[in-house]
Amino acid sequence: MKNLVAYITTGYPSLNFTVDLALALAESGVDTLELGIPFSDPVADGPTIERANLYSLQSGFRLNHLFEVSKQIAPHIDTLWMGYFNPFYHKGIELFVDEAKSSGVNGFIIPDLPLEEARPYKKIMQDSGLALIDFVAPTDTKSRIEELVSNSDKFIYLVAYAGITGSGKAESLDGIIADIREFTDTSVYVGFGVDEHTAKDKAKGVDGVIVGSAFVKILLDDSIDNSTKISKISKLAREIKEKINE
Repeated sequence: MKNLVAYITTGYPSLNFTVDLALALAESGVDTLELGIPFSDPVADGPTIERANLYSLQSGFRLNHLFEVSKQIAPHIDTLWMGYFNPFYHKGIELFVDEAKSSGVNGFIIPDLPLEEARPYKKIMQDSGLALIDFVAPTDTKSRIEELVSNSDKFIYLVAYAGITGSGKAESLDGIIADIREFTDTSVYVGFGVDEHTAKDKAKGVDGVIVGSAFVKILLDDSIDNSTKISKISKLAREIKEKINE
């Protein structure tokens, strides 16, 4: 069974909604939840997720809100925090590790933290039983891939193409998947540009897919109420889970 990872932006459109949506996704077949930490300059994300980030920040999001909602969500679904390195650096990685452990969160995804800088932080996380997800991109050489996955845990985040999230540009991943498999048994999940139209194809040869913008687009639809948003996102999650396992 291939796994589905869903990204949602914490606090958009409200903290209570974030909890309700997360629990609905857990019931809809989502295996892992990425709780996005709102940030003012999300460099790896496209305009959809960037808009949700800015709205949440303008609505008063604070890090303690992340910790509060995580305590309500993490007991019900495998949860990771996805965020940029700036908040981790300024608040201290130990704070995030302590809060993750107390809330039941299982690890972190930090897309702008390169391997060379990540090593000391990863050790702190792993010593506490938490994961720091490694990224592999289509532009990485075979020797670089070996280095990137040598200490991987939980899963490897395979970037579907070199760019930002939310775009479906086609990219053949067969070669890079084979290279990863040569060096590790860690599961490989593909993300960036995965939606209901591309999920089945992009799931070939990997163990799961990561979907973000396709869900957040529904969140940003002001023409429907929150209950309808949850229903539509849950339905989409079920459809994607079915497609990747056909």
